[in-house]
Parts: sequence; structure tokens; C-alpha cells
Amino acid sequence: MGSYTILIGLSIAVILSYLFNLAARATKIPSVLMLLLTGIALKQVAEYTDFGLGIPKVVLEIFGIIGLIMIVLEGALDLKLSRDKAPLIRRSFIAAAIMLVVQSVAIAWLLQLYVGAPFQSCLINAVPLAVVSSAVAIPSVASLVGEKQEFIIYESTFSDIIGILFFNFAIQDNFAQGASILTFSRDVIAVLIVAVVSTAVLTFLLSRITLHIKFFLIFAFLILLYSLAKELHLSSLVLVLAFGLAVNNAELFLKGKLREWFHPERLANDLHQFKNITGESAFLIRTFFFLLFGFSINLNSIINITLLEQGLLIVAILTLIRYIFLRYVAKTDLMPELFIAPKGLITILLFYSIPPQHFIGEVSESILFVVILLTGVLMMVGLLITPKQPELGEY
Repeated sequence: MGSYTILIGLSIAVILSYLFNLAARATKIPSVLMLLLTGIALKQVAEYTDFGLGIPKVVLEIFGIIGLIMIVLEGALDLKLSRDKAPLIRRSFIAAAIMLVVQSVAIAWLLQLYVGAPFQSCLINAVPLAVVSSAVAIPSVASLVGEKQEFIIYESTFSDIIGILFFNFAIQDNFAQGASILTFSRDVIAVLIVAVVSTAVLTFLLSRITLHIKFFLIFAFLILLYSLAKELHLSSLVLVLAFGLAVNNAELFLKGKLREWFHPERLANDLHQFKNITGESAFLIRTFFFLLFGFSINLNSIINITLLEQGLLIVAILTLIRYIFLRYVAKTDLMPELFIAPKGLITILLFYSIPPQHFIGEVSESILFVVILLTGVLMMVGLLITPKQPELGEY
């Protein structure tokens, strides 16, 4: 394959992704779902024409990690903090935490019933299936406005962060012992300290660098800090969320002497451009990740009645628990919140992070894809049956 052929393919992929975004606004069919199906279709064409192209797992992981960072940063840069937002943030955090833990335990019991593996192994495999993917949810709720959109952004981001924490807790060698609680608490405190320090450093750099090229330097530092924290088994997504919130709400944090160090007026001037570059970078990385993931799926392996039944059962349990929580515990709106709990990028990344000794053969990439596809369809249904909300300025 020649260089120009590759460039043509990459260009067409980006153009298609842009068209999918336009179609998503008109039809409310998530663009991520279109990208996945396009990847599957390309795989079928490649097999039909005997064109061999293997996608190494490490390539998917790299795209997934960078995509997750950029998408969470993009969502955080759109959130404004204020006293009146405190109840919403608290409500979304509690919703994400309770539903993640309850759904993970329920799916773990189901897996144990099916395969008879140890509960710890079943729980480790269940957590990725319970996490709500901010990478899918955040771009898909652009048609919503106000508190509904903010709740989904906060909930999905908190679900990613808590999911990583819970996953790290579950893979400990001393799982379910007293020492594991101490280790987990130590890691939480450590990541909060690192988040505060790294946010201060990155914000300082963003306000002080005067050269024309600085945003991708900030991205490089952010990815470096994220990766280092990840190597230490910390929930490094907290760093990304903290940095995005701090930059977009600098006036709340920079008081007194801090204003002399961080120059909030410079941050305000750069914020619009920073948001644009972050959004376009997230769009680009998301495009290639979901196309490649769809291309890596073996269609023959998912056209299986037993597999579809298992996927439907898992999604039904996840949705039932979400319904009970929203209806009877949170006592909040069901539409479209009940249906917007997609699985996606973080699900795949956590699945790839399962230690070999805890890997359950029955929970393969195929059932992972079935759950991602079904929750994507549910989200599409929820968005379709939700009336269009008037945007600011509409009458």
C-alpha cells in the first residue's frame, strides 16, 4: 500500500466522521455507533478482497488513552462551577458511585453463576461492563441543554474515575482484606495531592508561555503526568478533570497573591482557542479509535445466539439497576437519563488492563462489543424519544 493511498484513506475517515457528526445532530443516532459499524463494514470488505491488515492491541490502547484524556478534558472545559451547581455535582457523584458498585457486583454474581470463576476475577471482568463511558456520552448529549446535559457529563466523568479506582481496588492481591482498604485510601489521597500539584504546574505553564506553540506542549505534559500516575496505579483521570475545571473556572480559584502568579486574564484570553484545539483533537482521536476498534471485531464471532442472549441479559440488569436508582433512590427524571449509560472507550481500556490470571475466556471482546453496541442503541432510543429542548435565545 502506497503513501498516497494511506493518506486518501485517512482523509476519507475524517470526512466521514464529520458527516456522521452532522447526521447525529439530525437523527440523534450517536456518531460513535456509526463509526463502529463503518469499521465493521470495512473489515468485511477487507476480508472479501483478501486485504490483510492486523491492528495491534497496543495501537488501540494508545489511541484509547489519548482519546479518553482529550474527551474528558473537553467535557471539563465546558463546565462552570458555582455554589448553585454543588447539589448537581453531589447528585451526579453519588449516582455514579452507587450505580457503578451495585452494577459491578450484580454482573460479577452473574458471571460467577455462568462460569464458576472466583468472585474477585468475576468482579474485575464486571467493572469494565458497568462503567459509563464519558467518551461516548459527552459527545452524544450535545443536543441537550442545561442541567440534563451537565448531569450526564458529570456522571459519566465520575463513573470513569470511580471505575478506574474500583478496578484498581479489585485487582489488589490482598483484595477484600483489611489491608486493601488502607492501600486504596492511600492511593485516593495520593492522586488528590498529585492532581492539585499537577493542576497548579500546568495552569502556571499555560499562563506563562508566550510562544505561539504552547497548547500541544500542555497536552504532552498532561499525557506524561497521566501516564506516570497510571504506572503508579493511581486514578490519573482525576488529574485531567481537575486541570480542565481549574482552567475554565480560574476566577474561582485564583485569589489574592495567586493572581500575580497565574495571570487569570491571560488564561481567559487563551481559553477559547484552547477549547477549540482540545475539541478538534478529541474528534480526530475518537474517529480513528472507534474505526479501528470496529475493524478489529470479528463479525462471525458475535453472530451467536448464546452470546447475544448473554449481552442482552447483562444490559437488562444494568438498565434495571439504573431504573431502580433513578426512580426510587434519586427520585429524578428518567428521560433520557435512564438510557444514556453507554459503554465504550473506558470499557475497552479496562478490559485490556485485566491481569492474565484474572482473565475469563468467556468474557471476550465479542461480548464486550455486544454490550457496547446494545447500550449505544439504548442511548439512541433515549435521545430519539426525548423532546428537543429549546436552546438559549429560542422562543
